[in-house]
Amino acid sequence: MVGIWSLKDVVAHLASFEEVLAEILASLRDASTSTPTLEQFIHNPDFNNTQVAQREHKTPAGILAQYQDWHRQGLEQIAQLPEAKLKERGLLPWYGAEYDLEDFLVYSYYGHKREHSAQIALYKKRLAQA
Repeated sequence: MVGIWSLKDVVAHLASFEEVLAEILASLRDASTSTPTLEQFIHNPDFNNTQVAQREHKTPAGILAQYQDWHRQGLEQIAQLPEAKLKERGLLPWYGAEYDLEDFLVYSYYGHKREHSAQIALYKKRLAQA
């Protein structure tokens, strides 16, 4: 367990963030792109638990595959954005007018993944010691 979540739940949580990022990046390329998960991310205060619950019927391998697929889509999307777009302040108005996409990526993705990776590593260490 990592807090109240299992490792499967943590990966499901991370998969939902990858889905949000893929939607954000796709919408920056095409404003008509549907962003239902992003809308939940912005407006649902219980986004994390809701997204984990939506994935509870999946196998751990299925959730990992979903995470990897959303991550791949995000990488493909960001590679197609002009570099200047990454530094455009206010691009994500719901995140803050003073921030750019790079800020969002560093704080909401890089830092977020490091935090959960450290939790998973600690869990694996405790498991190995048991």
